[in-house]
Amino acid sequence: MNVNQATFLKATSKLFGVDFVPKIPESSKNEAGEPSLDSVEQSHALHCKHCTTQHGYTNIVFGCGNPHADIMFIGEAPGEEEDKQGEPFVGAAGQKLNEIISAMKLTRDDVYIANIIKVRPENNRTPREDEIALCAPYLVKQIECIQPKVIVALGSPASKFLLQTSVGITRLRGNWGWFDSIPVMPTYHPAYLLRNYTTETRKEVWSDIQQVLKKVQALGKTSQV
Repeated sequence: MNVNQATFLKATSKLFGVDFVPKIPESSKNEAGEPSLDSVEQSHALHCKHCTTQHGYTNIVFGCGNPHADIMFIGEAPGEEEDKQGEPFVGAAGQKLNEIISAMKLTRDDVYIANIIKVRPENNRTPREDEIALCAPYLVKQIECIQPKVIVALGSPASKFLLQTSVGITRLRGNWGWFDSIPVMPTYHPAYLLRNYTTETRKEVWSDIQQVLKKVQALGKTSQV
């Protein structure tokens, strides 16, 4: 873990009012000493102080997509369908996200999709701050492995965590922020878009996504497979 990440996790723990943030074991590194998604996933399944203590879920939903993606989408938590299938964003909100990705002239295989916590909260409730504080260090490791050019934060919990702010999503969306050195675009969660399917909301989300595409193009990197 580099200095910026250590500082980030320390600040995050303080923000959430907890004194302990789990250290990711060294087993989360490959033979070259670099982190790998597979080893981070294994480490999470064994050591996450949140997910290993929860009950009532079927699958851990770690993430999916291109491990070298330019664009990473981050939501809040798995829902019912995600819990059943073990893959993020496969329910109704996932279908809407698929439409957004398709409108970007991309597929799910071109991007990477994850959540800030990896198991379904009971009754699909919003994750609590203490849960995020315990599980999100593994998301930090996912980001470190993937090194996306741009992160799209889907909804308020993901945006607040990544940007370390208490500002609501209606004020955050459409405005660039930073996670370490990675630009972050906060936008509405697809579930919110489904509940508020107005012309204005759709225009706002598409405006955010167009900014993402322009940013990736400006950074000049083509996704690797």
